Amino acid sequence: MTDLFVSQSEYDLKVEQLARSIYRSGWRMTQILCVAKGGLRVGDVLSRIFDLPLAVVCTRAYHGVNRQERGQLEIARYVTMVDDHLEGNVLLVDDLVDSGETLRQLLLWLPQQPYCAIAEVRTAVLWCKSCSVIRPDYYVEYLPDNPWIHQPFERYEQLSPQSL
Repeated sequence: MTDLFVSQSEYDLKVEQLARSIYRSGWRMTQILCVAKGGLRVGDVLSRIFDLPLAVVCTRAYHGVNRQERGQLEIARYVTMVDDHLEGNVLLVDDLVDSGETLRQLLLWLPQQPYCAIAEVRTAVLWCKSCSVIRPDYYVEYLPDNPWIHQPFERYEQLSPQSL
């Protein structure tokens, strides 16, 4: 398995391909919920393209050197949003599914939240790895070899304010 290195222009194109796939499906969402941190950029762009409200749920699962060691998934207590409720058809967005545990657990967690009145949730990612326990409703690229994906903004994880 070799690592997959993605340029900024490739990343942007994949987000646009994802938007096109969602649009062509005919399904109409009323809100977008992105998973932070990985899904923030994807969710932001989709929110702009579809002109829909964006909500954010923070999670943490990766730790260690270069954040490549998977640990226990932590989910924030609340979803951050301008609206009072997360309702209607909601698109749950992340950058990728690796193990799939984040999306799987969020799909179980959302209906238990008092501010959620969701009619239907669909999931969308840029990359779907074959080792995932969940297959998203929308994805741009299926990765049968489960490579580690190096996204263009990861370089910021190696920077500090002092090094700028």
